[in-house]
Amino acid sequence: MCLIVFAWRPDHATPLVVAANRDEFYARPSLPLASWPESPQVHAGRDLEAGGTWLGIGADGRFAALTNIRNPHQPPARKSRGELVARFLTGDLSIADYLSDVVSRSVEYAGFNLLIGNRRELWHYNAEQSEARELKPGIYGVSNAGLDTPWPKLLKARAALTEVLDAPQPQALLALLGDPQTAPFADLPDTGVGLATESLLSSVFIASQSYGTRASTALIVQADGSRWMVERSFGPFGGHLGEVEIRV
Repeated sequence: MCLIVFAWRPDHATPLVVAANRDEFYARPSLPLASWPESPQVHAGRDLEAGGTWLGIGADGRFAALTNIRNPHQPPARKSRGELVARFLTGDLSIADYLSDVVSRSVEYAGFNLLIGNRRELWHYNAEQSEARELKPGIYGVSNAGLDTPWPKLLKARAALTEVLDAPQPQALLALLGDPQTAPFADLPDTGVGLATESLLSSVFIASQSYGTRASTALIVQADGSRWMVERSFGPFGGHLGEVEIRV
């Protein structure tokens, strides 16, 4: 998952609204959004290579999502970051206890941002900063750096999210996630991957022959705890592969 914009407003009729794109190599096998057979209250896609996931919901209002931190110089990881989301969704640890465990073991993973929450709390953890932060009500974005790092794609998607929050609908969230416009060269960050790659990765929706946006997910949580998720899946060059809708 490489771009997540979200509104956290605990006292609102829709406390949590999320729009997220997962960017990955098309060759990496995965399953679309579904209830997990071994944990029926978990609804998420699944990475078939390592068994984890990038975004999902679980019992008791649990929510978790992940982005990687773009750093070509970081050492190889011993474990897949996707298990961090999966373990929270399938487990029963409190947020505090789970974050304590993540902090103690974060060196086992390549750099990541982790969002975890429930009906009452939403937290962000950045592995490079080694800091867990409870989020106050607001509109946020995270891509492949720190929370609210002002990359062009994040600023554009966060602004678009703000415009649809009065009456959020999945189709509007998915529409903002489909923006293919790359940023001007002068506005690109320098993360060490070269100008051509920075440009490719600068759009909200990424499409190429081998790498791009694999899934776009819209999540709307209601004050009564009910949740509405819609996910679109994509293949090479942004080819549309299907759409899944879940209400729980």
